[in-house]
Amino acid sequence: MLYHLLFPLHQKITAFNIFRYITFRSAMAALISLCFFFIFGKRCINILKNHLGGGVRKWVPETHNKKSGTPSMGGILIFFSVLVAMIFSGNFQNSYVLMLLICYFLFSLIGFADDFLKETKPDRRGLRGKYKIFGQLAIGLGMGIWLYFFNKNDSTTLLAIPFTSGKFLNLGIWYIPFVAFVFVSSSNAVNITDGLDGLAIGLTLLIFITFTIFAYLSGHKVIAQYLKIFFIVNAGETAVFGSALAGACLGFLWFNSHPAQIIMGDTGAISLGGIIGVMAVMLKQELLLPLAGGVFAIETISVIIQIIYYKLTKKRFFKMAPLHHHFELSGWHESKVIIRLWILGAICSLLALSTLKIR
Repeated sequence: MLYHLLFPLHQKITAFNIFRYITFRSAMAALISLCFFFIFGKRCINILKNHLGGGVRKWVPETHNKKSGTPSMGGILIFFSVLVAMIFSGNFQNSYVLMLLICYFLFSLIGFADDFLKETKPDRRGLRGKYKIFGQLAIGLGMGIWLYFFNKNDSTTLLAIPFTSGKFLNLGIWYIPFVAFVFVSSSNAVNITDGLDGLAIGLTLLIFITFTIFAYLSGHKVIAQYLKIFFIVNAGETAVFGSALAGACLGFLWFNSHPAQIIMGDTGAISLGGIIGVMAVMLKQELLLPLAGGVFAIETISVIIQIIYYKLTKKRFFKMAPLHHHFELSGWHESKVIIRLWILGAICSLLALSTLKIR
């Protein structure tokens, strides 16, 4: 909103011309969402702690029992920090920004419903899995339909193959269900990984930084042509949104690092995972997502392996799934597991960025 108020005045006050630059507004968005936590974080945590208590997930190591009482629903703070940042620095005339905000709100709504039911029902059972997946599928199909029928261009249904130059897969109409698959996968992958203090939020921070870089490059015609990546008109504004998310993740990590003062819950995990999928689709980096989010992919695969192996043999392949709990039960301290997976996540992000030149 501030962009719409001040930038039109740049002819009279030349200093306001700076709002035209995506780089400036991206930095501004990151700082605003970060400062939101420094200003309001502690107060909001106290409010949530007084009203929501928080509990421990089922099927986790016994060492997690000491986390009982840590307030959840921290995803609400992340959402509002991003919203405030975008009000000050976002271009709401950009269709990509509007769709990002809509999808982020809808994913947050699914997560909030799950968290709310967990906090209010005696058995602490949240939203049933099939309803969560149905909601995620609906958002994905809606986005796929919007892209295919209302925002279609020559590259809409094309999938860029990483580490290749000018090679694509054309899904045609099947791109619509593919988008839904990406959304469901990314949303649940982050939710599965969110089991240790700061683990998921640190990894999402790395991915948002990576995709923010891709957003800026994809929205710049000259650079996109030089790097031989898709040039996506108006996609540069996605960098502002990505920066706001990165700043919010960093701010939340301040309070979520071990020992956590707040947990983001499904309100945060489902929405952040979903919006990662949205950014991957908008930037035409769908096939790069498993690499950029390599740790999320590994964690999800570990759960799938555990389920299939147990059904076939009645034995567990891992001591406990997801994989981070296996490492805990193998004697690794929680902090060591978190930092090592962060390092692996940073390597995955660097590999994803390397595809810009290695092709």
